[in-house]
Amino acid sequence: MSKFYNLSLFFILLVCSVISAQAAPWQPPSGYIQIPLWPEGRMPDVLSDSKPESVITRTELVAGKPWIEVDNVSRPTITIYSPKGKNTGAAVVVFPGGGFHGLAIDLEGTEICEWLASQGITGILLKYRVPDSGPNWNENCHCHVEPKAPTALEDAQRAISLIRANAEKWYINPNKIGVIGFSAGGFMVADISTHFDKHAYEPIDAIDNYSSRPDFAIALYPGHMSKNPDSDKDSLELNPNINFTKDTPPTFLLQAENDPVDTVNYSLIYYIGLKNAGVPVEMHLYAEGKHGFGLRKTKLPITKWPHLVETWLHTIGIIR
Repeated sequence: MSKFYNLSLFFILLVCSVISAQAAPWQPPSGYIQIPLWPEGRMPDVLSDSKPESVITRTELVAGKPWIEVDNVSRPTITIYSPKGKNTGAAVVVFPGGGFHGLAIDLEGTEICEWLASQGITGILLKYRVPDSGPNWNENCHCHVEPKAPTALEDAQRAISLIRANAEKWYINPNKIGVIGFSAGGFMVADISTHFDKHAYEPIDAIDNYSSRPDFAIALYPGHMSKNPDSDKDSLELNPNINFTKDTPPTFLLQAENDPVDTVNYSLIYYIGLKNAGVPVEMHLYAEGKHGFGLRKTKLPITKWPHLVETWLHTIGIIR
């Protein structure tokens, strides 16, 4: 009887794990609606080996709380968090991190959008395609690899063009649309800040006639910025896919010097590249904070970074 019981329990747990793995796609909090990024059947570079989207609760605590990861995103969306009170007209597209394997959808996504909305700024969460949508660490070869297609960049470009096309409808100033990203999302900030003259895909409708250039950019602990990420020594050479010019938008950078995932040199490379191109840039480095803290407050000074961003946005004239 005991053997039968244990076998039955095993199969029950197995079925439950399968059900969990096949859970419905991630949904935003009540009251918010996801908007498809691409018209049905018109999305570029669809990968045939995509798996069902899954939502996983990560038990690695950040400021005492777990966080949510979304994997296998094949249907990218945006979710709009409009200000409840004063509306400054500014909007920020939010790129969660996740190493281009998954998305830290709450820690570096919904929580950021809610903070932006509280400041009178429309927060727009981009649930972009993963995995293998940007430069990422591959466990099989123990090396960094480039994606088959730059689908994360395609989604970022489309999102900004879509927002500009609907700016009046969504009460947004089309000249005050910025981006913020964390870790891999920080790389996306650099990517979209230097790839906006031409879309990474063939235009599909009138929305693609609108510019995908951000008016300002914010990157926290950005990843993949080095030319030689597999080197034993931290390289101070910029990723050759990132070419800053005078048209790159004003940028805010922030990172902890003890970050064990993305070395502080990535922010230094980013900063030097912007300065050499004559782009206005403000950078803040802290001794402690490590990686992936998002907006969650701790005793460490680095978690007060939202006040620095708010001041910077005033300084560059985005909010008043």
